[in-house]
Amino acid sequence: MNGPGKLSHASLEQAAQWYVRLQDQPDATQHWQAWLGQSPEHQAAWGYVERVSQRFAPLAEQAHGAGRALRSSRRQTLKTLLVLCAGSTLAWGAWRNTTLPRRVGGWRADYATADGETREAVLEDGSRLWLNALSALDVRFDSVQRLLHLRFGEVLIETASDPGRPFLVETEQGRLRALGTRFSVLQDGDSTLLNVFEGRVEVRTAASHQVQITEAGQQVSFTRDGFTARLPASATREAWSRGVLLADNLPLGQLIAELNRYRQGHLGCDPAVAHLPVMGAFPLKDSDHALRLLQAALPIRVDTLMPWWATVRPKNPTA
Repeated sequence: MNGPGKLSHASLEQAAQWYVRLQDQPDATQHWQAWLGQSPEHQAAWGYVERVSQRFAPLAEQAHGAGRALRSSRRQTLKTLLVLCAGSTLAWGAWRNTTLPRRVGGWRADYATADGETREAVLEDGSRLWLNALSALDVRFDSVQRLLHLRFGEVLIETASDPGRPFLVETEQGRLRALGTRFSVLQDGDSTLLNVFEGRVEVRTAASHQVQITEAGQQVSFTRDGFTARLPASATREAWSRGVLLADNLPLGQLIAELNRYRQGHLGCDPAVAHLPVMGAFPLKDSDHALRLLQAALPIRVDTLMPWWATVRPKNPTA
């Protein structure tokens, strides 16, 4: 299941509320259709809610006691959604250019992970890699080079020595060459984030062919055309391989987005509290416990609209 990406918090919450309302009030379909037709973002938000709900359909049906009627209602609403989306060039274009290629890419990749899943592997040369949640990559080793193609997501790599074959990682934004090292690569939208923990990594951007070497203890983000300023390496981009999410003045919204990758369902954050700084270590594989820790330390609460849909909000609604 792909995440909500750049969909607004408001549109996602509205879509979830409509989902609940349609289960209890089937006669509200006309009003739902009017909301759905207001914008491609509403259609995309509804599609995201549908994808999450399909994965948790048995749980949702038990919780709402709808049984067969709910399944029939959901089929009808999904049919209506497809008709509306088919009439929207913009909505179809967004699906075709972002969600669809990512899903197909994950199916065909040599290594891939779903939400809530990480994977560790030892490659034929002895190199080790850890694939983060919602990630996919291909391995292309031959007699002259060792190449990983990161389709999307994040990978942590510990390279083995092989002087005759360089170790390369390719993303949409450029090519990285490991110089005896341990490093992580995160491809996110239009940029790639590199964190180097040991050794050095050379980066060549895809379009401008600029070259830069990043040393141990540094991180750098780059697009196809250039680099951002170097910053200290983030321990967070390595700790996930141990099942830990480290936060050192990390904005709550970013932390929740990271937890959402590991949660079996949707976890959102109200913009009103997204700026709150967070310190500490949180278990990635037990997001409920992580949320309890956050509620004890911050003025927030977790609202559960459905068993598989939760939102972090201000503890005091007027805050």
